[in-house]
Amino acid sequence: MTGKIAKGRGASFNPKNRFETLATEKAPTDLAEYFEDPEEGRSILTKFYIDHTRSILAKNDSPDLGFTYSINPYRGCEHGCIYCYARPTHEYLGFSSGLDFETKIMVKPDAAKLLDEQFNRQSWLPQTVMLSGDTDCYQPIEKKLQITRQCLEVFLQHRNPVSIVTKNALIQRDVDILKELAALNLVVVTISITSLNHDLIRRMEPRTSIPAKRLETIRVLSEQGIPVGVNACPIIPGLNDVEIPSILEESSDRGARTAAYTMVRLPYAVQDLFLDWLRRELPDRASTILNRIRDVRNGDLTCSDFGVRLNGEGQIADTIEQLFQSSCRRFLLSKTVLSLSTGQFRRTCALQPELF
Repeated sequence: MTGKIAKGRGASFNPKNRFETLATEKAPTDLAEYFEDPEEGRSILTKFYIDHTRSILAKNDSPDLGFTYSINPYRGCEHGCIYCYARPTHEYLGFSSGLDFETKIMVKPDAAKLLDEQFNRQSWLPQTVMLSGDTDCYQPIEKKLQITRQCLEVFLQHRNPVSIVTKNALIQRDVDILKELAALNLVVVTISITSLNHDLIRRMEPRTSIPAKRLETIRVLSEQGIPVGVNACPIIPGLNDVEIPSILEESSDRGARTAAYTMVRLPYAVQDLFLDWLRRELPDRASTILNRIRDVRNGDLTCSDFGVRLNGEGQIADTIEQLFQSSCRRFLLSKTVLSLSTGQFRRTCALQPELF
């Protein structure tokens, strides 16, 4: 199924959408208004569609995750990480998990307004909200649209705590707001670092910030008094598990205070995309990597079972856990999530009661 590789993209094709009887090559032209963001030399341009959702907070019911609500200003992600577990969510939109996920991005221009309305409801109980739960809130289009920055202003206005996860150094742009949030104990930032190998990252995560910029971001945030941690995510056994000590050491040296990791999982079409990528980019290592993934996934390439899906199981998974724990101790990194303040929350106005 592999064709000509598109420059700057992780996936090389669109696997069939599991919710569609027929797979389509193009999105319907009347789906929504879109922005164009042409880039020189890029054979497949990204299109940005307006998401007119009226509900901005997504509720999480997974006991594995440490938050109840998340906000995703964007659906789909230009970063193009080939292993991304969020790719199949694009199929709910009638798109594919492959190139569509990277090139057809839904944007929520009213996200900050909707968040403000949510915080003003009497039913809202102040609690930490994850930004973002699925796709990166600092992907490239954020530089232009600034939806994430607008949302941070709402978090600050209402004094509601927020936890941010990103792979993009663009978060440095918002240090001014983050400093104010940090002064009130309302924010913690996690920078995801999959590898310190520049060449591997360019092939595996083609539009993310390079490792050096992510480490720089940890330093910049830390120096400004903004709590920051590192997430070695995802760990792909046989590929980057040996980098755990170096990732944690370099992050700790730049001011990271906490550390975490998750094991790769390849749900639905992500499996086909990852297999294609491995055979294309790392053919001499493909078999070893796949075998080791199966070792931590009980013979499969993915797992959705609570309790084991994030860290895997078996001897190799146990070895990785031991390596991570010893590295945390060695480099003085806590595995405990920082506790943020909810006692300062405030509503800025009272909404009219809903009739229906």
